[in-house]
Amino acid sequence: MFTELTGPHATELNDALGRIGFRRSQGVAYRPSCAGCTACVSVRVVTDGFRANATQRKLMKRFGDIEVSVCRPWATDEQFRLLRRYLAVRHPSGGMAGMDEDDYADMVEHSPVESSVIEYRAPSIDGERGALLGACLTDRQADGLSMIYSFFAADDETRPGLGNFIILDHIARARAGGLPYVYLGYWVKGSPRMTYKTRYQPLEILGPNGWHAMPADHSETAGFTTD
Repeated sequence: MFTELTGPHATELNDALGRIGFRRSQGVAYRPSCAGCTACVSVRVVTDGFRANATQRKLMKRFGDIEVSVCRPWATDEQFRLLRRYLAVRHPSGGMAGMDEDDYADMVEHSPVESSVIEYRAPSIDGERGALLGACLTDRQADGLSMIYSFFAADDETRPGLGNFIILDHIARARAGGLPYVYLGYWVKGSPRMTYKTRYQPLEILGPNGWHAMPADHSETAGFTTD
């Protein structure tokens, strides 16, 4: 199911649809609706209740030198090159593998709501900005931050765990801004690629009767390997 996000009330519409499991892609809000299948489940982190475990605290400390900037939603060549590296390592045969610069610019710049690109960089040296290590296209909704799409230097063996760090940073930002949730998109039980989302507890899932806490047998709370 999908609808256009246009007109003077696009922000309010996006907020309302986000609360019932829709995701934004450029100027469209969509939600999977497959006959006989309800595997795709919306998930969100409850920011006030989140407490980093020992592994997550070590990760945040190890990446304490990363410089984070909230940028306007404008595509850059540097971002696109990093995206291509990320896709080549993580999703070489995925649906975005053929994305060109114009496609990337459309994804980032065509937003009818309040969006930003949050950049994660290596430390500056002699006033020169460090290399771009990660980025996330993020929407600010009335009740939280929605991580639309993140990518990072997945081939950098000296910086394991960048994907996890980006999520942890979003949780900290949402909490500091008084926002109760970080929306992580869809989760499919049993999918190895989506297990990482269950590491951020408390996590709520959207069911037929609304949002509720993820059952304990769905989550992976005891340590993890870095993304």
